[in-house]
Amino acid sequence: MIENQRYLFDQKIRIENDVILISGSDEVGRGAMAGPIVVASAILKPEYNNPKIKDSKLLNEKQREELYEEIKANCVAYSICEYDSKFVDDNNPKKTSQIGMIESIKKLKIKPDICLIDGENIELEDYKCLQVIKGDNLSITIGAASILAKVYRDRIMNNYHLEYPQYNFINHKGYCTKDHQERVKQFGVLDIHRLSYKPIKFLKEKQNEL
Repeated sequence: MIENQRYLFDQKIRIENDVILISGSDEVGRGAMAGPIVVASAILKPEYNNPKIKDSKLLNEKQREELYEEIKANCVAYSICEYDSKFVDDNNPKKTSQIGMIESIKKLKIKPDICLIDGENIELEDYKCLQVIKGDNLSITIGAASILAKVYRDRIMNNYHLEYPQYNFINHKGYCTKDHQERVKQFGVLDIHRLSYKPIKFLKEKQNEL
């Protein structure tokens, strides 16, 4: 039997810090030029061990959807925060992610003993936080948070596809693909696009000149 290294990583954190409840936090959508940034925090049941849980980017959509409800069912607590394109433009993607980490942790109905944060160095009064670089594939708890955030955001972008099918959001999810850029050139900039993103800012200026 192959050991689940991500579960063992969290167990080591528990032993080294003499804690039980671990929260994991991760964001999705930071690099997109349309749609929200979504941040999730999750506290898994300490005994819950599922080797399928890992960085959401390493899973396909079907796998993520299958894990989404299972993860929620095996959480002691979880929270999901969403920040629209205007908020991202006003605060920048990195700061938005940091705000989301803090707010999603505070929204947990149970206070964790320690908070594992993917990639960001967060200071939060009365909470013990630990930065974990590339944590979504090191920690089962951060991996679970990454899946919650990814599925939640993908569903938002799929709904945008129903509203604006000509932009093909169902496939690129708002990220800066060649297809997405070409469609923005053809159909124009939407309110859900991030004007602080240089290609969008340039196209918006051209659009206003017409």
